[in-house]
Amino acid sequence: MVDAHQTFVIVGGGLAGAKAAETLRSEGFTGRVILIGDERDHPYERPPLSKGYLTGKEARDSVFVHERAWYAQAEVELHLGQTVTSVDRDLRCVHLGDGTSVRYDKLLLATGAEPRRLDIPGTDLAGVHHLRRLAHADRLRQTLAALGRDNGHLVIAGAGWIGLEVASAARGYGAEVTVVESAPTPLHHVIGPELGQLFTELHQEHGVRFHFGARLTEITGQDGMVLSARTDDGEEHPAHDVLAAIGAAPRTVLAEAAGLDLADRAQGGGIAVDSALRTSDPDIYAAGDVAAFPLAFPSAFPSSGPGTGTGPSAPRVRVEHWANALNGGPAAARAMLGQDITYDRVPYFFSDQYDLGLEYSGWAPPGSYDQVVVRGDAGKREFIAFWLKDRKVLAGMNVNVWDVTEDIQRLIRSGERLDPDALADPGVPLGSLGTTPGSRHG
Repeated sequence: MVDAHQTFVIVGGGLAGAKAAETLRSEGFTGRVILIGDERDHPYERPPLSKGYLTGKEARDSVFVHERAWYAQAEVELHLGQTVTSVDRDLRCVHLGDGTSVRYDKLLLATGAEPRRLDIPGTDLAGVHHLRRLAHADRLRQTLAALGRDNGHLVIAGAGWIGLEVASAARGYGAEVTVVESAPTPLHHVIGPELGQLFTELHQEHGVRFHFGARLTEITGQDGMVLSARTDDGEEHPAHDVLAAIGAAPRTVLAEAAGLDLADRAQGGGIAVDSALRTSDPDIYAAGDVAAFPLAFPSAFPSSGPGTGTGPSAPRVRVEHWANALNGGPAAARAMLGQDITYDRVPYFFSDQYDLGLEYSGWAPPGSYDQVVVRGDAGKREFIAFWLKDRKVLAGMNVNVWDVTEDIQRLIRSGERLDPDALADPGVPLGSLGTTPGSRHG
């Protein structure tokens, strides 16, 4: 049992950390709750940074998880603008950059991820951007508006979700956009070549230029300002600003220095946790972007390597999306309180680009599936795509089709072999598929 004499410390001022603090209080914990974040802003959600706030459709205040006054009302102690320099597992305390220390009974690491940097000449120029923090979005929003007014050019390195969402926002402001991507299609390593072309056509219809099969090798400039971006095939693209959108890396420095187990970097890295989001230290938990947890539906991956927590074949996954932080923070908080928790959420994310909205559920990395089934009209961009392995649904993406996520996730969880023709037929209700006993759990 936990009591008022205990101190729970949360390192990380994002959505996972804020929701963990909220859950501790809503579950009746009366001890000290200390939330430490290295940004000056109180905890906020990240999706608006590349969506509503970046496009100018949402106000800055809309991004925050709680109003600032909530933390005082809930007696959550905020230490903002503070860096945690180390974790002392023997003394059970964290050391801060200002030389002070904070003792903990339970510790949650919700340190998130950081953008990968371009390792090329010219990245020190004023017009080179990353997008991870609110301060980044503040600056990029002003930049896109200025580019739109002045007919300026933005070069984006990377055609992943962030790159495409920023491209959409930039075109909304009227900026010229070129996307440089080493793969042959956008989102190639997420949704594969079968559907990547759809996003090429979507963005080209809105005036975005793509340069596939190439990488940036240099950003040229004059007087500290960007002039162009060069690629490894000899091309040179005019640019006033450049966005590096080449992925993110989990912030595991604290965990590694403290001797906690880490997940395989070849599979995304992160802090290895069990199904209760507990690390290799029973008093330390991890949640959000930094946590690598056992996949909730391992029956669909018979060839996967060993994992822990949900079965002998469960691979670990690290999910850098809003829903994982939203749900993982509360799950970790309940586990810290001693509740019997199994974190078994199906990975989920959403994206908005122009008039296209989508939701994606599941996990289907390259090489894991053997068939893609489409239900609906991909040409009209109103469809559901399913990624299958041995006729089992690994993932599903609904594009401009709504209220189907629950059914998609049920099919994923079931691990049941389905008829691909029935899956593709809009006349067969999704709710009627996968009806064998046990396929509707979760």
